[in-house]
Amino acid sequence: MEKETNSFQFVEKPAVEEVSCDILILGGGMSGAGAAFEAVRWANPKGLKVVMVDKAAVERSGAVAQGLSAINTYIGDNDPMDYVRMVRSDLMGITREDLTWDLARVVDDSVDLFEEWGLPIWKKDAEGHSMDGIAARNAGLPSLKEGATPVRSGKWQIMINGESYKAIVAEVAKKSLELNKAATGMDENLYERVFCTRLLMDSNEPNRVAGAIGFSVRENKVYVFKANTVLNGSGGAVNVFRPRSVGEGMGRAWFPVWNSGSGYAMGIQAGAELTLMENRFVPMRFKDGYGPVGAWFLFFKAQATNAMGEDYCVKHADIIHEQFAPYDNPMGTNLRNHAAMIEMKAGNGPIMMHTDKAMAKLAETMDEKAIKHLEAEAWEDFLDMTIAQAGLWAANDVEPDKVPSELMPSEPYLLGSHAGCAGFWVSGPGDIPGAPEEWSWGYNRMSTVNGLFMSGDVVGASGHKFSSGSHAEGRIAGKMMVSWCLDHEGYTPTFKESVDELVAEMYAPLELYAKYNSYTTSPKNIDVNPNYISPRMLQFRLMKIMDEYVGGCSTWYTTSGSLLAEGLKKLEILKEDANRLAAADLHDLLRCWENFHRIWAAEAHARHIQFREETRYPGYYYRGDFPVVDDENWKCFANSKYDLESNTWEHKKVAYVELVAAPTPA
Repeated sequence: MEKETNSFQFVEKPAVEEVSCDILILGGGMSGAGAAFEAVRWANPKGLKVVMVDKAAVERSGAVAQGLSAINTYIGDNDPMDYVRMVRSDLMGITREDLTWDLARVVDDSVDLFEEWGLPIWKKDAEGHSMDGIAARNAGLPSLKEGATPVRSGKWQIMINGESYKAIVAEVAKKSLELNKAATGMDENLYERVFCTRLLMDSNEPNRVAGAIGFSVRENKVYVFKANTVLNGSGGAVNVFRPRSVGEGMGRAWFPVWNSGSGYAMGIQAGAELTLMENRFVPMRFKDGYGPVGAWFLFFKAQATNAMGEDYCVKHADIIHEQFAPYDNPMGTNLRNHAAMIEMKAGNGPIMMHTDKAMAKLAETMDEKAIKHLEAEAWEDFLDMTIAQAGLWAANDVEPDKVPSELMPSEPYLLGSHAGCAGFWVSGPGDIPGAPEEWSWGYNRMSTVNGLFMSGDVVGASGHKFSSGSHAEGRIAGKMMVSWCLDHEGYTPTFKESVDELVAEMYAPLELYAKYNSYTTSPKNIDVNPNYISPRMLQFRLMKIMDEYVGGCSTWYTTSGSLLAEGLKKLEILKEDANRLAAADLHDLLRCWENFHRIWAAEAHARHIQFREETRYPGYYYRGDFPVVDDENWKCFANSKYDLESNTWEHKKVAYVELVAAPTPA
């Protein structure tokens, strides 16, 4: 379809408000909240202005929005070097060990703060019995900082009462921003319900970020943010691939559906270098409800088997060792998926989690009161994180303490904080022994674009941060952004792009809808119009392309060079058609731009899988034409960079460097 120029003949032109600041934080998730807290600590004494922009409300923004029942990264008495080894092992031998090491030495400080701010954390009492966070607090047990022993569900995980986890962290971030507003005299420095579509580059300095532009989803207004430095903490990408749950279930996903790849898209268009964008995460979850399995595996000690009751990881351990050693010791997340898929393809499914047997085993050593408390905690595991799972069990007459529950690998997600590492190439701390000099270019967590910092899901080659690590990484970036501002005090942002043209582009979907919606008698109920495409239909097309050509559920996560080449052709056509996206209102406009961002994330992912000619992550994706792990040629970082002016991609290999010695711990 041919792109139309928006001259605002059919919709009212929005008001444009300019906001100037020193530090601009995009995204109010865990990393953005951490950045706001830490940046303000250092910015206030220097009179620096800090602004946060979030497309939602900070209390329930980001991947922790609904709550969690565990903090998955807490070092405690563990050796930080073992943490680096664990991350490296689970990501099939490739990670930026300097970033992981850097995180390991600071993450516990964030967890201590969470408890200080009011988060209930489970503890062991004097006799070694587990007490939930509220009971431990009422019993007067000391804090983690004071030496208490947390209740661990795994080596790195600690149990929490976490329904209000994000709300607690958000409250502190917002209070920090209020203090900064008072200290600097700003009228406002927290902009919620504002969706940023693009980073703005400086007209005088090459490769320099100067701000961002976005629109309100509540009123007819566009915001232009000018800044000395910008943090991109805009999250990962969901609904890029066709989900397993369709129809009314499309709103169910393991990762939050509002993570639309904006962090990837804005960074790519700004010219920031990517790394390991071929990586994706395919979590094994309770089927259809996407309920988490970690607590059941680790805390309740439940076992997953095939339909015959066989432990599929044990059953296929020898062949997995033969094919993928040394990455099978221990068997990481993706290889456990691979073992389950062998069973399902052989007709030995469904895969079942024996929740009933786990509860019965625990009941052997408990009285009735303790059993009831344990059952309540098992249900809370879902009510904290995935309420839909509890509802789905109830709808299907499933009582997980009495019958087993089916597991299924989900559709793929793009992220850099959980058991995935897709994102941008960032500067490291510079003081990690053995790290190459070129891994640090002066400011920790800054991208290859000057002044543009990254945190959370958009940081590449640095997985297994989870919620606490994302908060800590945001704090690292927030402090470094203050340093950047102090080193670049005289900077005045000037935009390379025309704001008027960007506003017209931003509102084009509203103009198109107003101009052409009368072509159909019921435009709100009919998806097809020859003059435009709805965000819903465009998303269906994107998910179908990615599913069938880039290794989604329908192909058992398998693709090839020829399939990827064809898929990229279809993505190019989809990008052209995205110029005809139509929006009936501001909510639709949000959906249009979310899906446009998803296309950019999808393209980067497909191009990286095409570049890396091996199957580095079996269980997450397979290259049918290169079905093995090829350490000789591909034990390296796969990096890329997009040039907006020439519309070209450049790919390269970057040498992997091991900083922490083997062996990998069991």
